[in-house]
Amino acid sequence: MYKRILNLQTAIKKKSHFLFGPRATGKSWLIKHDLPEAQVFDLLDSSTFARFLRRPAALAEEIKSKFVVIDEVQKLPILLDEVHRLIENKKIHFLLTGSSARKLKHGGANLLAGRARSLQLFPLTSQELPDFSLEKYCNVGGLPIIYQSDESWLELKEYINLYLKEEIIAEAIVRKIDHYARFIDVIGQRSGEELNYQSIADDSGVPPRTVANFIEILKDTLLAFELEPYRKTKKRKAVSKSKIYMFDVGVANYLAGRKNLLLRSEAFGKAFEHFMIQELRSYIGYNQLDGPMTYWRTTTGQFEVDCIIGDDVAIEIKSSENFHEKMLTGLLALKEEQKIKRYILITRNTIARKSNGIEVMPCQTFLENLWGGKILT
Repeated sequence: MYKRILNLQTAIKKKSHFLFGPRATGKSWLIKHDLPEAQVFDLLDSSTFARFLRRPAALAEEIKSKFVVIDEVQKLPILLDEVHRLIENKKIHFLLTGSSARKLKHGGANLLAGRARSLQLFPLTSQELPDFSLEKYCNVGGLPIIYQSDESWLELKEYINLYLKEEIIAEAIVRKIDHYARFIDVIGQRSGEELNYQSIADDSGVPPRTVANFIEILKDTLLAFELEPYRKTKKRKAVSKSKIYMFDVGVANYLAGRKNLLLRSEAFGKAFEHFMIQELRSYIGYNQLDGPMTYWRTTTGQFEVDCIIGDDVAIEIKSSENFHEKMLTGLLALKEEQKIKRYILITRNTIARKSNGIEVMPCQTFLENLWGGKILT
């Protein structure tokens, strides 16, 4: 298995934490690796679930360690009242894991009001992969069981059938199964694109209001995230629609039917952009930075910048091996607004340079600088 950036032992010694992350990102392995002495209660175990469902107070009676893990806590939100009491009265440090925040957010659960911080585990990053291959990652994504498999496409199929379809249906999150199945088949093709509910509705045969609800479900279950538009520009009006991304580029590829992507293909370019957005999101999450991730596109569609973090850095992502001045068009237009401190173009070209005040970085250099703390602080 791979050494992860997130250190649970350091976190839980300071304070109780929630740990959220999609299924198969490696939460269970990380708990065993980082917290070998912690007492673990797994709510996926039917006997454990039934015991605490009948009598939540049994948790206090069974605890024998200062550090306690409750795995898949969203399955029994009522247990959080007992956790709250034990944090206050017994000074127990908890790690409360979950693959979905939906039941906690919408079920009125006790979120411990400042007594527990929140962490998130993302798919593997380039920094965590000693055998990192850009081409491989942009094809199969960063879920540990999939990246290291010799049958990645088959593993992706099983993952999507089990977690994106069956589990959400089994949790009774959606009522109209046929609508959800058609929606899932369409949404992967739209990963990295502006959200257009009517267009998705037309392609899936699902009403726009239902599409909006399904997208919220994907976000609540950590299977997708949005990039809001950057709207601070004055000279050129920005669009108001968000972009939607699946949480993992491999999952998006499978849903869109994109397989064996060639380095110079348009599909690889889309996957490369998704990968870089994923790396930035992971870095921001693991370092708990405040700057929001946004993107900029003018209403005319003439100018676009792939990612902006706060007002600190604007990043355009191109998969081309060659550098052309026209790649700077969107960044130069945004630079005229004088809102952002730093401008970067990422390419697969191997030569770093500066052009019109914009840093042009090879992708490997950018990744090294990102994880070395030289891009965002």
